[in-house]
Amino acid sequence: MKKVYFVRHGESEGNVGGLRGHPDHPLTERGAQQATFIAKRCATLPITFLVSSTDRRARETALAISQEIGMAPEYADLFVEARAPSALRGKSRSDPAVIASQEEINKNFTIPGYHFADEENFEDLNERARKALVYLAEREEDEVLVVTHGFFMRMLAARAILGDDLNAPACQDFVRSLHMQNTGLSVFCYDASKEKPWWLWVWNDHAHLG
Repeated sequence: MKKVYFVRHGESEGNVGGLRGHPDHPLTERGAQQATFIAKRCATLPITFLVSSTDRRARETALAISQEIGMAPEYADLFVEARAPSALRGKSRSDPAVIASQEEINKNFTIPGYHFADEENFEDLNERARKALVYLAEREEDEVLVVTHGFFMRMLAARAILGDDLNAPACQDFVRSLHMQNTGLSVFCYDASKEKPWWLWVWNDHAHLG
């Protein structure tokens, strides 16, 4: 049986600044401290492979973990955060253009093939989550740690639990119902011999933050 430990990155400047996600947002001082805390916790786990999103805040979190567990991370675009329209990345969430775009995206999320601009829609995210889970399932290591992001982590959870039955309305329900702290730890198990090979073991454990 394989265990996959998922860690959301530490607090980023985008989190505290109320900004739309941008790949270059770094950790805040608090986020770096959170990364140190989760790194020490990860040192108690039998990790045999470490992979991270290529977004800066995730890379900085993975580096803290890497230094604590003595294992160099690999980086994969499969685990980046859901991509917002490129013209709006890094802009304030209170910006009228950002608010209007998000309202349109949310309203049309269940419409097959809909794009507001160049953002990832449900089909894009569902396919990327599928590929990410296949990638993890096919790794030979049995104890894998992934550093990723809040929204995409919820997308992964929805895909792992529902598999090919996942649709846009169900995805919206998952995203609205599940929440994650920065550096929250979630654990999924995988057994290829099972009819439903993925199952949720732990969600958003943040005891290391006190």
